[in-house]
Amino acid sequence: MGYLSVLVSALAGFVVGAVWYMSLSKPWIKAVGHPVKADGTPDGDGSPVPFIVMAVALVLVAGMMRHVFAMSDIDTPQLGVMAGVGIGAFFILPWIAMNNAFGKRPVMLTVIDGGYAVVATTAMAVVLTLF
Repeated sequence: MGYLSVLVSALAGFVVGAVWYMSLSKPWIKAVGHPVKADGTPDGDGSPVPFIVMAVALVLVAGMMRHVFAMSDIDTPQLGVMAGVGIGAFFILPWIAMNNAFGKRPVMLTVIDGGYAVVATTAMAVVLTLF
């Protein structure tokens, strides 16, 4: 069941990301400075590489979260929410903020990407505690 919980948790993080970034696509594109076509859609080569990196990253994060939860007896959705918010807000978001500050990126990029980290790790944590 451990591998399945990690994969389903990673899938939850992906789904949250799809909804998050589709909802916030225009401000994210502006914050990143990504070129757009005449119709306002992102201009790109359609490379699968970002999605492959994301899939691997989500599985790694979900796997480590499962390990930490097992070691810490985090086994209810309520504890999962607290842990997921904590991981997103106090581990991942500050790291994103630090990288964006050194890269002189817009604060809105940190808000969007950091917000995704908090919501996604929370969803992933709930999934992990349901297995």
